[in-house]
Amino acid sequence: MEKKISLIVNEKDQNTRVDSFINKHNKEISRTRIKNLILEKNLKINHQIIEDPSKKISINDKITILIPEPKKAFLKPYNYNLDIVYEDESLIVINKPAGIIMHPGAGNYDKTIVNALINYDKKLSSKVGDELRPGIVHRIDKNTSGLVVIAKNNLTHENLSSQFSKHTILRSYQLLIWGKIRPSKGTIKTYITRSSKNRQMMEVSQTKGKKAITNYETLEIFENKDTPTLTLVECKLETGRTHQIRVHMNYLGNSIVGDDKYKKKFKKIKNIDKELNNLLIGLDRQFLHAKTLGFFHPQKKKQMVFNSNLPEELNNILKKLGKTKKLNH
Repeated sequence: MEKKISLIVNEKDQNTRVDSFINKHNKEISRTRIKNLILEKNLKINHQIIEDPSKKISINDKITILIPEPKKAFLKPYNYNLDIVYEDESLIVINKPAGIIMHPGAGNYDKTIVNALINYDKKLSSKVGDELRPGIVHRIDKNTSGLVVIAKNNLTHENLSSQFSKHTILRSYQLLIWGKIRPSKGTIKTYITRSSKNRQMMEVSQTKGKKAITNYETLEIFENKDTPTLTLVECKLETGRTHQIRVHMNYLGNSIVGDDKYKKKFKKIKNIDKELNNLLIGLDRQFLHAKTLGFFHPQKKKQMVFNSNLPEELNNILKKLGKTKKLNH
């Protein structure tokens, strides 16, 4: 059944964000859920539809938010072997492989991490966050691998979401890029917005979009006459924008190996090692791995940090690059 929440803004709550205001006066739904409802045009302020969760409210504003009936029919269990790194009564940390998306969306409602989680734990329902994204606090791209935390209840979901919004979550990625990054270590601060040329892509902007901050450091440079110049980089995120690392690397002119969206043309090496060439050509994902994830556990009241190894298909490329480097020096 649909549900409608109606509120009037008093003097004490004026000039606050509308999503915070609704969450303060109704604890049944999480702030993440409220935010998604607003983005899906379910909020009215003084009878006018508002799509901005950060909209500031004024005294005597009439707030109405509609909560549609959950789309439970979409959430079909998916028999998929999850790589669970850690689990307790509050949350699950999984190591996501490349090739699977996080939650149902256009074109794929059945074979996602959410569907696999529903199959694994029937208690994960539409009450935990969004009805199509129960428990999902953050995401990594389909063709990116690595660590993700999933909430099992609303209190954990709300707390972890708050840690993400305050940028206190530790997130470290390893990636292999074309060329050398200059300077070799630094911080990229830009805005990221949806591309005007391709709505499925994002782009850097100096004036509009959401603030994005990526700290990066060169780990190793692979360079000799028989291989293209490649660099292993570590990125630590302060923000978590859509495609953030991929967009920022492309912005610096160093797209990620295997990235099919944010790629640049590079000069081919005539005498490239054949085995290395086959590994690079055969890579059907981007060389991007969420290696470290750290957060403050809401119930255990302690900092927890998890690490994961590079998957085999990425590690094989590094091994080959290491051998090629030794042969040529």
